[in-house]
Formats: sequence, structure tokens, C-alpha cells
Amino acid sequence: MLVGIMADTHDYLPMVEKAVKKFNEEGVELVLHAGDYVAPFVIPRFKGLNAKLVGVFGNNDGDRELLKKRFSEYDGMELRGNFAELHVNNKKIALLHGSEEELLKALIESQNFDVVVHGHTHKAEVYRKGKMLVVNPGEVCGYITGKSTIALLDTEKLEAKIIELPK
Repeated sequence: MLVGIMADTHDYLPMVEKAVKKFNEEGVELVLHAGDYVAPFVIPRFKGLNAKLVGVFGNNDGDRELLKKRFSEYDGMELRGNFAELHVNNKKIALLHGSEEELLKALIESQNFDVVVHGHTHKAEVYRKGKMLVVNPGEVCGYITGKSTIALLDTEKLEAKIIELPK
């Protein structure tokens, strides 16, 4: 299965729309969002996804109750809280924002997951730690690095790649 991964959208609506378009072009079946939507008005921009969306909170997500409400207004969209464990194609995936560095490190060191997905640092990277794949899709907003990025995860090959979105 092809899984789209994004994080740190930070209210930047034009880039959210470009990410949604790219995920649809790639034919992803699931999108994981590692948090920092920031404001609830971003959530309706995900309704154009042709895939299920599962997200978690980030440290800059303000009105969490309204974010949950906005998610619940759309079929195929689920906001899990601070952490989500997903099982996709017999792969165990941990999804969190990553702002609690000690927790993120413990999850990676545990080797209890096939994939750990996080954001927070705005630094796009894919690497292996033991048997585990660690994916940070970078920032959709492009505010810190100047690059708007997402990631694609192939769960069968257990490989991921970073994709830069055009400005």
C-alpha cells in the first residue's frame, strides 16, 4: 500500500492544497498527518483527499476540541490524539508529532514498530534504525526550511521517499 505522510502544515492553505493534489495524483490509500495543523480552519482543505486521513496533535495545535470536531465532520478523517498505532499491510506504524523528544527516542530505540512517523523538527528525513524505518516528512508549510515537503511510504517494500512540492 502507498501511504502519504505529512506534518507541520501550520495553516499554510495553498501548500495543504498542493499536498492533497499530489497525494491524489500518486494514488495513496492512506494519509498520515503528524500534527501541527495549528488552526481548525485548515481541516476542510483535506476533504479533497481520495484517501483516509489519520492524524495526531502537534505542540502548536491550539483549540484541540474544535480540531477534533472539524475532523469528525468528514468521512474518512480521524484525529487520534497525541499518538496513534496503526496496522497497515501487516506493518506496525507509530504516528506522533515528536515534540516530546524522550518519548520519540524511546519509541525508536524500542524497535517495537516497523515504521515510526513524526514531524516537529521540520527536517525531512528517512532513515533506518535497526529493522525500523523512521520517517519525518518535513514541513508542508515551508516556513523554516524554505521547502514544502511530504513523504510517500511503500508498506510492501518498507521504503519511503521525500517529495518536494512546487511553490
